[in-house]
Amino acid sequence: MTDKPGLSYKARRRWAMVILLIGLPLYAVVAVSVMGWLDRPPFLVELLVYVVLGVLWAVPFRFVFKGVGKADPDAPEEGDGAP
Repeated sequence: MTDKPGLSYKARRRWAMVILLIGLPLYAVVAVSVMGWLDRPPFLVELLVYVVLGVLWAVPFRFVFKGVGKADPDAPEEGDGAP
């Protein structure tokens, strides 16, 4: 096993779950609250704001989600003689 900089695969999976189960709902509540403080804009403007905010939340977490859906790269492969 090599020492790679950054988070391990298991740590990234755990952080991805925390972000999706806790962070994303909190972000949605904040986005709706901020839009509620403003006077209601036209429908298309409001839709555009929600679409942009819906994509923008994930940008800082790209490194956490990258490769999480794939198999663990550090796990021994079956049939390689490892117990």
